[in-house]
Amino acid sequence: MTDYKLTDVIDSEKLIMILNKFTEATDLAAILCDLTGKNITGPSNFTRHCSMVRSTELGKIKCYESDAKHGITSVEEGTPIMLPCHCGLIDLAAPIVVEGRCFGYVLCGQVFLTPPKNKDIEHAKIRAKQFGLDVDEYVQSFLEVKVLTKDRLLAAAEVVNIFSNYLVELGLNRLMQQRLMEEERRRLKLENLLRVAELKALQAQLNPHFLFNTLNTAARFSYLENAHKTGDIIYSLANLLRFSLRNPQQFVTLDEEITYIKHYLYIQKIRYQEQLETAIDVPEDLKTILLPVMTLQPLVENAIIHGLERKEDNWKLSIKAFTKENVVIIEISDNGVGMDSNALKELNNFAKTGKGHTTGIGIPNVDIRLKQYFGVEYGLEIASKLGFGTNVMIKVPKTYQAKGVAGSEV
Repeated sequence: MTDYKLTDVIDSEKLIMILNKFTEATDLAAILCDLTGKNITGPSNFTRHCSMVRSTELGKIKCYESDAKHGITSVEEGTPIMLPCHCGLIDLAAPIVVEGRCFGYVLCGQVFLTPPKNKDIEHAKIRAKQFGLDVDEYVQSFLEVKVLTKDRLLAAAEVVNIFSNYLVELGLNRLMQQRLMEEERRRLKLENLLRVAELKALQAQLNPHFLFNTLNTAARFSYLENAHKTGDIIYSLANLLRFSLRNPQQFVTLDEEITYIKHYLYIQKIRYQEQLETAIDVPEDLKTILLPVMTLQPLVENAIIHGLERKEDNWKLSIKAFTKENVVIIEISDNGVGMDSNALKELNNFAKTGKGHTTGIGIPNVDIRLKQYFGVEYGLEIASKLGFGTNVMIKVPKTYQAKGVAGSEV
């Protein structure tokens, strides 16, 4: 059961109404307390005597201590108990228990089981002086306290206990219903979010396919209109788009990556009016090496944007692959503006940790993916010199090679 408090489950207004009717019919006083002894309802039908006592600081403290003692005893015993308070009046405490758990207790009473004797009156005079009350008025209020039989007191307590337990049980059921409704509301909201996500995923699949199909159509029209260069650009863009639709968890061969990069570089060369000079050298036996899809493109793009574009002319970019022991190394080199030692240190740190301030956002993503798939000994190494360019070295194991089918999964 959820850890509800009495104030969470009780309908105070209904309980106060019941207590008021109960005390009116029985001539008993009553009050409801939680497990800590804190009053949940105001006093109902309190005797003039008890109201006088509680009007003093000392009397209030002793009354609260007495109430707490009686309540705790009833909770421990799990049954209504009858005990005299510090002033000699009889109080009855009944625990509120629902499904084996106690939420608090009802205190009622402020009566005598037998009329007070002379010694009780003498003790009342002493208390009046301790409380700082007028002795005669206090004694008079003491003698006004009603006398009830034990059986009648127990029967009355049983009635109020039944009602209070019933109200708490109703409150618990109401809270459980609210909780179930809230869970249902959250479930429906989640289902709706999932449906929206599925729709967006479907749109993400449809829109790119529609786009590159449109590009292919535009390319065919450009050839019909003798705009061959335009057609080549459009076909390259369509191929780039088709490649980008691959599952990011998929592995592709180095040959497929290079084909993709060639389309990318072709568009860049057209864009920069042949200012960009490129060279690609990949031995035949390394073309089947497997890489996570889109490994080279972020690094090539980074070389162009942050290296070559900041240089006036004579842009050169090369990609070459070779084997060193049992490791395949792919180098992407540019003769761009390069970096000083501080910038290089920050970029290398960013590549390893993903933390820092640098514009080479694609670099850490590539390095993290390579280490995730192949191990921490693989990934990126970056070398650069201000004014002379940058060299990015990709290290992957030679053992990961496609077996006859491109786009294999590791």
